[in-house]
Amino acid sequence: MIGGIIAIVVIIVVALIVLASSIRVVRQANAVVVERLGKYNKTLSTGIHFILPLFDRTLPPISLKERVADFKPQPVITKDNVTMQIDTVVYFQVLDPKLYTYGVERPINAIENLTATTLRNIVGELELDETLTSRDTVNTKMRNILDEATDPWGIKINRVELKNILPPKDIQEAMEKQMRAERERRESILRAEGEKKSKVLIAEGEKEAMVLAAEAEKTRVELAAQAEKSKLIAEAEGAAKAIELVNKANPNAAYVTLQGYEALKALAQGEATKIIVPSEIQNVAGLLTSLKETITNEPKKKTK
Repeated sequence: MIGGIIAIVVIIVVALIVLASSIRVVRQANAVVVERLGKYNKTLSTGIHFILPLFDRTLPPISLKERVADFKPQPVITKDNVTMQIDTVVYFQVLDPKLYTYGVERPINAIENLTATTLRNIVGELELDETLTSRDTVNTKMRNILDEATDPWGIKINRVELKNILPPKDIQEAMEKQMRAERERRESILRAEGEKKSKVLIAEGEKEAMVLAAEAEKTRVELAAQAEKSKLIAEAEGAAKAIELVNKANPNAAYVTLQGYEALKALAQGEATKIIVPSEIQNVAGLLTSLKETITNEPKKKTK
């Protein structure tokens, strides 16, 4: 009786163990390869799965996430025989767990060696300056070559980056001197261009100032001429109007004589020291008497 109970218990325990060993839970972004009697059977994706105990064996989970492999610096010789140390960073992802498992032994190590050889082949065709200025070209070529080479391994190469390019110390010093000289040259050019622009602007400003001054002087002269012209026209019009009014008034001889006297008096008050009297006026007695009185009052004036 007791032996039967123990047997049942043993059977139950064994059944539970077998049941537990037949259940496999695969986590997100992982895959599990299942072998049956040493041969590939299937690949388990995310979720819960059942396998045959004692017949099926599961391999370690394979991550399907993108990975980053930072490889050590590799000595590379350029076309112009300059040895540099270049380290690379490879971004890759497992797309086929079966090929990744059975395609190559130690895939990461295989990628590292393939990266080193590919880098040497590409950089060996470039000179030092081209290597330093053509990173994008080198990255693209390496990605294409590595992606094609790793395709049978179930690996997808997403990106390849040259992390550091370290030329020899003497080359670095020479490059630094060259860069310093180039910066000084650019600085001199910029300073010269700035001085040139400054002189040009000053000259243009002086030119514009002279033009404005000449235009202002021209405008002033024109305005003065117009004002003088207007003044003369107004005086002439006034004189003409006065003559017209005198003619309309029909003045007598005494008035005309008086006006002539006023004109002579105005001439006598000028800078001239001699006054020439026409002979026609000598017959006018009243005019001579007036002239004598003027000569008496102004002794410095002489009359002939």
